[in-house]
Amino acid sequence: MVLRIESPAPPIKVDDWLCGEPLTNFQPGKVYLVEFWATWCGPCVAAMPHLMQLQDKYQDSGFEVVAVAASERAPTAEEARTSLDAWLTERFSNLNFRIAFDYTGEMNRLWMEVSSSLGIPTSFVVDRDGHIAFTGHPAQLDDVLPKVLNGSWRSSDEAIAADRGRIVSNQRTARELSLTEPIYARLRPAIQAEDWTAALSATEEGLALMPDYIGFRETHANLLLHKLRDMHTGLPAMRQLVEDAIDKKFEAVSWMVMALNQLFDPAMDNSHLPRAERFAMGDKLSEQILTLNPPQGDGPLKFRWYVPVAQYYYESGNKDRAIELIEVALKSLGDPDTMPDHIKQYYLTPLLQALANYTRENACCVDLCVVPQDKASEIQSAVAS
Repeated sequence: MVLRIESPAPPIKVDDWLCGEPLTNFQPGKVYLVEFWATWCGPCVAAMPHLMQLQDKYQDSGFEVVAVAASERAPTAEEARTSLDAWLTERFSNLNFRIAFDYTGEMNRLWMEVSSSLGIPTSFVVDRDGHIAFTGHPAQLDDVLPKVLNGSWRSSDEAIAADRGRIVSNQRTARELSLTEPIYARLRPAIQAEDWTAALSATEEGLALMPDYIGFRETHANLLLHKLRDMHTGLPAMRQLVEDAIDKKFEAVSWMVMALNQLFDPAMDNSHLPRAERFAMGDKLSEQILTLNPPQGDGPLKFRWYVPVAQYYYESGNKDRAIELIEVALKSLGDPDTMPDHIKQYYLTPLLQALANYTRENACCVDLCVVPQDKASEIQSAVAS
């Protein structure tokens, strides 16, 4: 069986229900969102407030959210259930939708595996007749869900193309994983042991198999430039990475940001890199990133992508521009009051740290404050000299 758009929805077979009444079957005339998630999955947790908003917004239209925790990590089902229950009580005591728990793997077999879904969060929308209307990431629901509810989605060319593209993409990713996992099985322990020569050997073996794989390209640049400090080999590799990203060979801003991070990550010591070449590459990359995702636009992920861009401008001596970009990135992150703590810590802290470093003043947002770090004054002194 292949689970895709128009397929009958599989049954809900779970160990327990931790929030809401048990759901025995999908009722005709109602639309259900079956959301696969886990407490250890950052994007899953970040999506929880959004699911609550969707439940409130569309409940009068016959819509229900059913979140399925089918990937909790614990030695036994009882430990997983107890931990999950405590986590929900602490983090989301006001949930307005059902939470199901499954430790047997049955839900993953019935839903995730047969739909070619490789990771979580994954959203399944079940239409009013009990058939699958959509499978994908919860970030897509704002656009898709109203169309499902008004009956215009499933028969549309957009829906059919989206589902076909999803399956092809997931199958391609599965093929990639079959090639990358043996490499990472060697690479991870080498990095943990700080055996950079062995790590480089594994990475180069991976690049021979998949020369355009972003993970290997990023690791390769980092090992050469920052771990081994091999400028003779590392700088040509970095130049090629910059050119490949700017030429849009990979058609993703994330490639440019990844390359720029190797040169202007605020958390890295880049003093050993040749200054003139570093800034020349930084100028090219920053200009392209801001062209494709300008501050005044609605482009995504500014809270991630703007950090190395702002650092480039700051180290170039344009402090005002750096501060402006960090302030735009902070706004793009959304409302910190509704943000889970670990997401706040992961994304908000680096932005506030950059702002504090650039302004030389404490930077605060809600209950989180950071102070300027000494590295910023050292950089500014270097720029001035």
